[in-house]
Amino acid sequence: MRILLTNDDGIHAPGLTALERIATALSDDVWICAPEYEQSGASRALTLADPIRVRRVGERRFSTTGTPTDCVMLGIHDLVEGAKPDLVLSGVNRGANLAEDVTMSGTVAGAIEAMALGVPGIALSQMGGYEHGDTYFQAAETFAPGIIKRLVEVGWPNDVVININFPNLPIAEIETVEVTRQGFRDVHVRHAEKRTDLRGRDYYWIGFRHERSKPAEGTDLRALYEGRISVTPLHIDLTHNASVNALKGVLGGPPPKV
Repeated sequence: MRILLTNDDGIHAPGLTALERIATALSDDVWICAPEYEQSGASRALTLADPIRVRRVGERRFSTTGTPTDCVMLGIHDLVEGAKPDLVLSGVNRGANLAEDVTMSGTVAGAIEAMALGVPGIALSQMGGYEHGDTYFQAAETFAPGIIKRLVEVGWPNDVVININFPNLPIAEIETVEVTRQGFRDVHVRHAEKRTDLRGRDYYWIGFRHERSKPAEGTDLRALYEGRISVTPLHIDLTHNASVNALKGVLGGPPPKV
């Protein structure tokens, strides 16, 4: 199995090193194309107004000045030599990618771009902050190879990506994998903090508050809160079908006039 790796934390991120160990447990044909610098929150951004520089940093290993989407596109079309990858793995992200955050996640976007180009994609993230040391990704490294192997064996639809989130717990305390649906927080966790630079000019730093919502059973949020590994099949059809049916009776036919 030929595997392409990417992330949104950058080519030097510890999570990418962890992902490489995960991938090499499954295959000896592993390629890497990741951003030169952190691209967290980049979502599916595509670099259109600037050139993308590519740097070879090792055998089957490249960094680019682009986004995770750029990296996967370049990796599949140009940088992986010979046959295209059989699988794209994106991550392991430092911090979970859950609920509404999946729409802005560069990690999830890497898997989505793979899907869009006809290659199965899996995004991997681990809950927690930046205070942990070298053992931070132990849960992902321990459990991801077996989960990925099983997923590849059974397969999933071509228009779906798999989003896996690992709890930040000791290995012995993680006992369950749960297939979940995407949740939605009932609290607002993003905020912008106003600061002042040394020249007296105001600027803002966007971050997250550590507040837990009260998610429903079966959601990705609930699984992580309760110490389970969450596996969520996602697709990018954002249509709300109930509203489509309701609006057809209101807006169907000739355009309304004021």
